[in-house]
Amino acid sequence: MTTNPIMKRILIYGLLYLALNLYAWFRSDQLLFCPQEPSYLHLPNEVKIPTADGEHITAVFLEYPDTEHTILFNHGNAEDLGNVVPFMQQFYEMGFSVLMYDYRGYGTSEGKASTTHVKQDAEAAYHWLVNEKRIDPKSIIIQGRSLGGGVAVWLASRNECGGLITEESFASAIRVKTHWKILPWDKFNSLRSIRRVDCPVLVIHGTDDQLIPLWHGEKVYNAAPEPKRALWIEGGKHNNYVYAAEEKYFTTIRQFIDELGAQ
Repeated sequence: MTTNPIMKRILIYGLLYLALNLYAWFRSDQLLFCPQEPSYLHLPNEVKIPTADGEHITAVFLEYPDTEHTILFNHGNAEDLGNVVPFMQQFYEMGFSVLMYDYRGYGTSEGKASTTHVKQDAEAAYHWLVNEKRIDPKSIIIQGRSLGGGVAVWLASRNECGGLITEESFASAIRVKTHWKILPWDKFNSLRSIRRVDCPVLVIHGTDDQLIPLWHGEKVYNAAPEPKRALWIEGGKHNNYVYAAEEKYFTTIRQFIDELGAQ
């Protein structure tokens, strides 16, 4: 055992850093996922989608006749289908089909939420559209809010799609509270994933988001390949950004999707 004071400090700091990494790794899922009591029992247009490992997630599919685009929506970490269906109904009324689903452990989906499960759930929803509904991958718009934005970026980086929309989401899940990269790993690294996306990208973020600050959205936008566009909502906070500029929000998304058909 060394008696050198400097080496002792290095050893102590190294052990503390290792302990921090282990604690953060095993606690990260508990910090990322905050499922509440289900806000619904059954919903109109509800479907059960099987996951790769045999469990089932609850989804709602609003199928618009003869539409050119289908939105696959990934929700935030403290909401479920009962909260998001009324909001996403507006996209159906704009002429798009919409598939939204609950991660495992959310709503009436089976199982427990984890990073691994959430990624599997997103894949299951995507492949249900492609394989069961026979929807052309190039017509799928992957959209996500907050945590769901990270899921959307990850999913779009691994699968063919027509477009990606991320809202109030993070550049790095680990760095939500700090600019500094203090840990060498990240279960949701959108900066790395966005570089592998091969579709047009729309990044939306409120300028006054205190939970996931604007710099996250700016970094994701800067790292995204062309073609891309951004909507910075002046005064928008994490949970009211849409209503801070409601008309501009829906108009921007409408224009973004309409432009996909012209590319």
